[in-house]
Amino acid sequence: MNQLWKLIDGILRFIFFRILHLKISEENWEKFLQFVKFGIVGVSNTVVSYVIYVISLLLFQRQGLFPEVDYLIAQMIAFALSVLWSFYWNRKYVFQDGGEQVIWWKALIKTYISYAFTGLFLNTILSYFWVNWLHVSKLVAPIANLLISVPLNFVLNKFWAFKK
Repeated sequence: MNQLWKLIDGILRFIFFRILHLKISEENWEKFLQFVKFGIVGVSNTVVSYVIYVISLLLFQRQGLFPEVDYLIAQMIAFALSVLWSFYWNRKYVFQDGGEQVIWWKALIKTYISYAFTGLFLNTILSYFWVNWLHVSKLVAPIANLLISVPLNFVLNKFWAFKK
């Protein structure tokens, strides 16, 4: 995976420095790369979460379970599993720092708290709003939530969950 990050870094450096001739300090470049890594992990996390959500929702609908709140329960299941996915990759590749490591279980608790706010609490309210007030499809509502939850997740992870 380190080879992948090096490849991405090389490609982005070529584009920004050689083609676009931008002047960016190494410190700002590292911050930018961290955001790019967070975005890549976020995309994979979104895919994992959405797949778990759809599978759970379809299973509930097929079995006739929880017809009024099936999408909310599916969202909670997807949340619990996708946060573990996100925590692992963010800890390993995004918010690592040289030799000084954050205590993993404290970071995991903070990650669940931060994602609980954006990924569970906020997304549940937004999903309810999209589905029941605006009549957006239950399959589309989680995608609309991303516009609000992704930026909040980055800020909470960077400045709180993985802060030393």
